[in-house]
Amino acid sequence: MKGWKWMRGILGAAALTTLACGAHAGSARMTTKSDATCTPQLHGAGLFTTGAWDFFMAFSPDQRRVLFGRADNRFEQYTMYETRLTDDGSWSQPERPRFAAEWSNADPHLSPDGRTVYFISNRPLPGESGARTSYDIWAASLDAHGAWGDARRLPAPVNDASLDEWSPAVAANGNLYFGGERTGTHGGSDLWVSRWVDGAHQPPENLGAAINTTAHELEPWIAPDESYLLFSALRRPEGLGGYDLFLSRRVNGIWEPARRLCEGVNSSASDYNHSVSPDGQWLYFSSTRPFTGDVGERFDTPRDDRSIEGIGGGTGDMYRIPMRALGLELPRP
Repeated sequence: MKGWKWMRGILGAAALTTLACGAHAGSARMTTKSDATCTPQLHGAGLFTTGAWDFFMAFSPDQRRVLFGRADNRFEQYTMYETRLTDDGSWSQPERPRFAAEWSNADPHLSPDGRTVYFISNRPLPGESGARTSYDIWAASLDAHGAWGDARRLPAPVNDASLDEWSPAVAANGNLYFGGERTGTHGGSDLWVSRWVDGAHQPPENLGAAINTTAHELEPWIAPDESYLLFSALRRPEGLGGYDLFLSRRVNGIWEPARRLCEGVNSSASDYNHSVSPDGQWLYFSSTRPFTGDVGERFDTPRDDRSIEGIGGGTGDMYRIPMRALGLELPRP
């Protein structure tokens, strides 16, 4: 069965190739600069970017709490961490959140109100004893005291126990977007939406030919009001590398044909695992592009130079760029 392991295996192969070569919210008025050059900056050295395989950043609405992912060098085992901004302006030592203390957990996305995190996990279902060979979508919510509760698996029709689902992203109205290979795909992995109606998620709907192609589309990030969609795709004809980032906006309820983001965000490496800050001002993403030079502001407290030794070596490093630099004018809340 083609699935998560096969898809993520391509990511690992891309990284190993790079290493061998010596290599890393409101509605929007948008004009994507697909042929322009833009320059993202390495972000979070020592904490969010460490030379390990760092990916995804999910921010609380006040941007004082971040959930993020880190993978092994083959991108086959995933660990989720949480850090908080302290009163002195430093970030706390990352810890595994309660709901992700065991098993392989990845792709954290916070709901717009910051109360619930959606993620994928290979943890066993009730009655099973070991890790599953596929990944399902799970969720965990904050209690009244701001502590995470236990994880709960989203039921069918969102999850299919025989298939992989990945990168769940939720809009303010509860509609859930995710990637996966299901009956009715345009080729490989497609993007889907499961609408929230009368307190329940409905059967997933394919987002259609404006988004999906015979290539592989995955990792959606949906604007809270569903006015635009950012996603990664593997080896589309208009792409620059392995994985590239694309954008589509929704006008009068219809998705416009997706367009690749600018060269600079996209590269000849792989660019993916993206999110937008809650204020709509920054795009964050992971890239396997090479990097040399000054790593910029350090985020590790206390300072530990071992935490930056592998940056630019071909595994995922975190970058960010202002949304305005992409021609995406998003009003502040």
